[in-house]
Amino acid sequence: MPAPMPSATSALPSQSHSTSSRAVLSLLTSLFFTWGFITVINNTLLPHLRSVFDLNYTQTTLIESVWFIAYFFASIPSARLIERIGYQKSMVFGLCMMSVGALLMIPAARLPSYGVTLVALFVIACGITLLQVSANPYVAVVGSPETASSRLNLVQAFNSLGATLAPLFGAYLILGRSASGTAEAGHILTQAEKLADAQAVQLPYLIVAGVLVVLALVISRFPMPAMHHASRRVSEGERAKLSLWKHRNLVFGIPAIFIYLIAEIGVANLFINFTAQPEIGNLNHEQGAHYLFLLWGGMMVGRFIGSWAMNKTSAERVLAFCAIGACIVMLIAALGTGSVAMWALISVGLFHSVMFPTIFTLGIKGLGPLTEEGAGLLIMAIAGGALVVVQGWLADTVGLQLSFLLTAVCELYVLFYAVWGSKTTNAFPDEQIS
Repeated sequence: MPAPMPSATSALPSQSHSTSSRAVLSLLTSLFFTWGFITVINNTLLPHLRSVFDLNYTQTTLIESVWFIAYFFASIPSARLIERIGYQKSMVFGLCMMSVGALLMIPAARLPSYGVTLVALFVIACGITLLQVSANPYVAVVGSPETASSRLNLVQAFNSLGATLAPLFGAYLILGRSASGTAEAGHILTQAEKLADAQAVQLPYLIVAGVLVVLALVISRFPMPAMHHASRRVSEGERAKLSLWKHRNLVFGIPAIFIYLIAEIGVANLFINFTAQPEIGNLNHEQGAHYLFLLWGGMMVGRFIGSWAMNKTSAERVLAFCAIGACIVMLIAALGTGSVAMWALISVGLFHSVMFPTIFTLGIKGLGPLTEEGAGLLIMAIAGGALVVVQGWLADTVGLQLSFLLTAVCELYVLFYAVWGSKTTNAFPDEQIS
């Protein structure tokens, strides 16, 4: 279990006015943008690698599975590293780790090697995991406790902005500069074209590595205030009498995060291949990446709409509405044809937008002194994205389009959680929740 993270209501120690919380928040926003951007580059990279290495859908989605397995293996070591060297140095270390992974993509492209590509992406993902564990709690305490939620929503919006712009970057510098990305559907690449396509990823990842190094240098030299570890809110003896598993909203929230990630990552990873189907969009990969931009843009817009809606009604109702909407459009995408099916898949971004933050918030509701430990388990559940390989197997077995029925089933679990699973049991009084 990850080490307890600082409470959102913990205060930073007193400091000189030379470092304003707004300046620190602006700098940290760049981290959220960066890992959102790099994560979604994978969505344009996967169809490219599928053509270069002649991968089936199972092998293609295994690439993304390796990415999310890193969340499971790196989360506990990340928490321990933060305890040892602090939050600021951990952020710098995470950025450096990501830059090393990005540079590993260059020999992976020159060989070219499917195995080295998996190693490179795993290293990048471990770096992102370290950023997730270090930056999220830091943002929560970098200003007034009363506005902690607002700050977290703000940086998450910039995370979505990075995710929205990434497909355009990938379309231009990867798919737009490769034979596989610009070829018509059904074109068989020659060996020379495959080698040239493999090397097309060198420039994009060299640019990414350079940006990461610069960002690491900026953060290392920025006068960020040190954050003290939050004191335990209960003694060891009292903690032994408390159980996380008596809280229904957490027990069902962990699989809700896990299952939701299968749905989100499956849609994003197979989207370009879906639009390339002759009976759907008959688009080449470069054209499909521009429509992927709309999918992620819808998620960004949906977060703002969802935030407004939750001021008018309960989060559970908003989550239930989005789960129903997502299930309907996924059934249309799986069973329909032409532009109707394609736009149905694009629209799921609007419904997916609020799911992760809403499930996360409902999952830790009423946990009191167990909040940090519960949050750690929910973060580890992000590893559910690794099971996107199941949809890859279905795509190979029953067909790509029908494989999206799995996504529709995932939406039903989210609906169950919104209606019944998110109800709190054994909740601590509000005043005990920080």
